[in-house]
Amino acid sequence: MRFMIMVRATAQSEAGVMPEQALMAAMTAYHEALAKAGVLLDASGLKPSREGWRVRYSGGKRAIVDGPFAETKELIAGYTLIQARSREEALEWARRFPAPFGEAADGEIEVRPLFEWEDFTPGEPIERFREVQASLRQP
Repeated sequence: MRFMIMVRATAQSEAGVMPEQALMAAMTAYHEALAKAGVLLDASGLKPSREGWRVRYSGGKRAIVDGPFAETKELIAGYTLIQARSREEALEWARRFPAPFGEAADGEIEVRPLFEWEDFTPGEPIERFREVQASLRQP
């Protein structure tokens, strides 16, 4: 089972404030432990929303909306993607996640399972999608 641990943005992360060395050390140690346990798939921080955009779909049309986005509490500042044997194992890893903005600062992470191929009704579109993903893993 794959899970995404999402770090919720704050006004500080949206302002582009970079983490202090102590926090980077804690995050590095945590991700090293994930890697050593064989559960780490990917992890990265995201730049502030002012550097991004959204594509809004309405009435069969698409509109590009440039950042920044006002609702900071709804934004993601970073993520860690893990593969665990169970929800309980993922929950234990999430409990160990360092406070994302330092122990003294408010912060929040959200953890959600990813869909797996078995969750979908089998069919030609799903097989094509599987092939696309499999091709990404080949050298």
